[in-house]
Amino acid sequence: MEKITEETLIVRDFLARQRTKLANDRTLLSYIRTSLYFIVSGTALIKVNDLENVKELGYFSFLISLVLLILGFINFFRLKRKLNKGRYEKM
Repeated sequence: MEKITEETLIVRDFLARQRTKLANDRTLLSYIRTSLYFIVSGTALIKVNDLENVKELGYFSFLISLVLLILGFINFFRLKRKLNKGRYEKM
């Protein structure tokens, strides 16, 4: 299969590719937003002095935040690479 460039696409396919790129950006931003929520909740749980067992949950929240951030960037760059190579049909 030959590689289709942005210039040779018809308008409908070009707009579909642009929508996919924008959706990829929105997905990355939602991963970052969720990661920030876990950081905030982890900080709040660590600052609670009344309960001892809650601190571990706060550290676990930090770990989840880091994992979500890494997964978001991996997903973003993997899809971006597929779109740039023109293999977005096989996603």
